Amino acid sequence: MRFCYRFILAIPFLPALCLLHVLPMLVFSQQTLTAQIQPSHLQGNFPPPAKPPQIRACEVQSGAIILDGNLSEGAWMQAEEIRDFFQQEPVQGAQNKHTSSVRILFDSQYLYFGVMCQDSAGRGGVRVQDLRRDFIFGENDLFAIQLDPQNLKRYCVSFQTTPYGSQRDLQVFDDNFRDNDWDALWQVRTNISDSGWTAEFAIPFATLRYDYSEANANAPDSIAWGVSFFRLARRDYEQSSFPPVPQSYTSYRMVYAAQLLGLRLPKPSVNLRVQPYALYDFTSQKASTDAAPVVQGVPKFGGDAKWAVKPDATLDFTFNTDFAQADVDRAVNNLTRFNLFFPERRQFFLENSGVFAGVDNAFVRPFFSRAIGLANTQFAAAPVPIDVGVRYVERNADRAIAGMYVRQRGNEAQSAANFSVLRYLQNFGAQNSVGAMLTHRYDDASERLNFGGKHNATLTLDGLLRPTDELTITAVLTGSLDSTSSRLGSGGNVFAGYNTNAFYVGTLHAWATEKFQPGMGFVAQSNTVFHNPGGYAIIRPKERTWWRRWDPGAFFELYHNANDGTFQQASVDIFPIWFYFQDNAFVRYSVTPTWQNINFNFAPVGIQIEQTRYFYVRHILQYSSDASAAFSFVARGELGGYFNGALTTLYGSLRYAPLPNIALTAEYERNQFFDVGRERKNLTTDLITGAVRLAASPQLQVSVFYQYNSFDRRSRWNVRGSWEFLPLSFLYLVLNDSMIQPSGQQTQAFIGKMVYTHQF
Repeated sequence: MRFCYRFILAIPFLPALCLLHVLPMLVFSQQTLTAQIQPSHLQGNFPPPAKPPQIRACEVQSGAIILDGNLSEGAWMQAEEIRDFFQQEPVQGAQNKHTSSVRILFDSQYLYFGVMCQDSAGRGGVRVQDLRRDFIFGENDLFAIQLDPQNLKRYCVSFQTTPYGSQRDLQVFDDNFRDNDWDALWQVRTNISDSGWTAEFAIPFATLRYDYSEANANAPDSIAWGVSFFRLARRDYEQSSFPPVPQSYTSYRMVYAAQLLGLRLPKPSVNLRVQPYALYDFTSQKASTDAAPVVQGVPKFGGDAKWAVKPDATLDFTFNTDFAQADVDRAVNNLTRFNLFFPERRQFFLENSGVFAGVDNAFVRPFFSRAIGLANTQFAAAPVPIDVGVRYVERNADRAIAGMYVRQRGNEAQSAANFSVLRYLQNFGAQNSVGAMLTHRYDDASERLNFGGKHNATLTLDGLLRPTDELTITAVLTGSLDSTSSRLGSGGNVFAGYNTNAFYVGTLHAWATEKFQPGMGFVAQSNTVFHNPGGYAIIRPKERTWWRRWDPGAFFELYHNANDGTFQQASVDIFPIWFYFQDNAFVRYSVTPTWQNINFNFAPVGIQIEQTRYFYVRHILQYSSDASAAFSFVARGELGGYFNGALTTLYGSLRYAPLPNIALTAEYERNQFFDVGRERKNLTTDLITGAVRLAASPQLQVSVFYQYNSFDRRSRWNVRGSWEFLPLSFLYLVLNDSMIQPSGQQTQAFIGKMVYTHQF
């Protein structure tokens, strides 16, 4: 697998791809902070202000705000108006073309934000691609609110919306680790007019976790929260924030946040959220075209619960866990020597996953939640029932403590298993930490399977250092022990990266010994040491023009055996062209010389590669159009050598979204092999994907997904309808169909599922 995790060290005269093009999301006020930032600093990195700006919330009577997105209530005029957002993109510190303002109110139950996003193009200027929850950042107009209720400066929750009222929410830890699938109970309504769009946010205090004192009732300024705002005006790709954050950082970096005063906080409730579900699963399976289908219908009941034990601690419980509504995996044809990594898509494991994220990277992961509840971690992994799971996460300014236990049921192919994870993280200084993690997996003994049971454990130590705002250093050391072989193995990584508005340089070194076997983890390739230095420049025009940035650079990759140093693979990815236009369309060209040493049995897509050394060069040319337009596309061509032959890859994707209510997408990938392998094969593989998304509103949607892979002649359908009849309460109707030709092996499943959410 070629890793997208490209942290690299600069090669001054060479360009570089793998742009960690981080899209800032925080927010800044020119009005409040410009006096603290010298004009000479506006084009470079500047430190957080010694004294953060202060803003105030205004108290109103319950019922004073009607959530309709119109900001027509007189109460809004009582609140302080926050204006003069700081431009991050395209020109740091320049005057914004699109102005924004925010007012803050609260009553005994809710914290309200009234947002005005002006746009001279009015309704015609709105860019929104779809109405799904947790929409893709960077494709839509959006406004985001970041809150740090405990004022930790290392953590925030973000609430985001588009002009059509779609919701996106996430947790962020130390600016780097994000729980994008965290879902909170909150509401937003929007309104589009000829002058722009407005939004009303209503965030229940019961959703937020904060410290409470009786003294606050008489002294509202005794408690301060961190807060920031961010706007993306997608048509011009203008990013603005309050208060200011340099271009080189994401806006989740809460050391730059303002202080929110004036809140008279209600005494926290029990803060318990329960989500029971009921479903019916009707499945039909056929072993061949002529075989009679085996049909069964199974009801299922279970649910989740979340209890905020205290403001900085959460206890999660899951029973008879079900993930019928989760997105399906996408098929991939693996043409590399590395194991494929498929991301986690299941809600219980996604939430609060950031607390475990600091101990791994794309090469070595001592803990990977896909090892739980799936027969394997590869594409179309078969689900294994989960009986019960519990997770505890406590995070404050000083430390983080987390633990998780899951009991997995056995099936006809494997015994039941118990999974346990313990995590401790100690913070020190402004943005530094050291931590440890212990995982343990026990597979039960089974007489039926003639299996005597197995223990597997890993111990991991990690650290994060940020001696300056620009420099980030991380290190991980992990070891594993498996009872069946008494094998002690090790792995880990060391990373250092320096990021400014003008350039990025970094280096990553990772390894996994031959005996490293994390029973709850993932390894791209064992018995391997990986080196990945490189860098790229960031060149911007001094004024707003037709182009936005040019990131030339280079990445070097080197792999060799961990036990004896034998060379495995090396490549240099040189990117003289990585060019962004003002609408965020981009074009890239790369050339990649590659050296290979094949000394193992290797047969990508069934082509047997002879065990010897190879050298070849590959070229990539790609253009991606403006992803926010009604019609957008990506076109990529790859050509050049491939071991002893040649490989041409053509990829294209099209999306037509004339309205936010409808989106049609199509993708096509063709791989053509010429004279490759021991038998000098010519082979063509086609991967075809199509999708339709229809939405009557953000709460009522239907999606259709189809994929066909000519390599294994497998076709897959996934049809999902969802109705959010109450906040975070859903009705799902799901149809899955998988068929392999020409055998006619087919599995069909129809699932109806209802989830009800209640907050106490």
